[in-house]
Amino acid sequence: MLKVSKLTKQFQSGDTKVHAVSNVSLEVPDGVFCAVLGKSGSGKSTLLSLLGALDKPSSGSIEVDGQDITKMGDRKLIRYRCDKIGFVFQNYNLIPNLTALENIMLPMEFAGVRGGERKKRAEKLLTQVGLTLDQQTRKPGRLSGGEQQRVAIARALANKPKLILADEPTGNLDSKTGQVIINLLRDLAQSEKTTIIAVTHDLGIARCAKIVLNLQDGRLVEGKK
Repeated sequence: MLKVSKLTKQFQSGDTKVHAVSNVSLEVPDGVFCAVLGKSGSGKSTLLSLLGALDKPSSGSIEVDGQDITKMGDRKLIRYRCDKIGFVFQNYNLIPNLTALENIMLPMEFAGVRGGERKKRAEKLLTQVGLTLDQQTRKPGRLSGGEQQRVAIARALANKPKLILADEPTGNLDSKTGQVIINLLRDLAQSEKTTIIAVTHDLGIARCAKIVLNLQDGRLVEGKK
């Protein structure tokens, strides 16, 4: 369960105080795919950074799996990001000189998972997201954009996170491939019992999401289930 209460992020721009996120409260259960919609400058990226503990709020709380991350020190936040959070980026952010399989194994190595177990889980995840055994041994440069995003999704799942944060996950994909990725995220949320939050301009994601949140000028203006 993700629970956000009265979350606010302010910063100073010259003489002006900007409310990037203002008094946002929301709840998203485990296993649910949630879309956050909004125009550029609406606060979507700031919200994602706060949820991922990449930035600290001015006030409010963020609870993931019963833990309030706003009260954690830097050392605990590093462990939180490793154990509880998976990230999916628009530009994939795969390591180019590693194979797809090795890209998935790397975060598990950082988490202290044993070698044999790392390889077994990586193979399972890549098969789950639809990559063949041949594709699993290729480096990112020999994979299509859609295939690279599948690898990125599998990597986000590597350490069995409670929350996956996806930043414009279909932004660099054609509409057909984007729809495949959207369906994959929705299905994985249910099968892995992982909360997935996707910030996007893509209305196709909203149509597939169980919960849709709309941000405008940093405020949550509408939500539906």
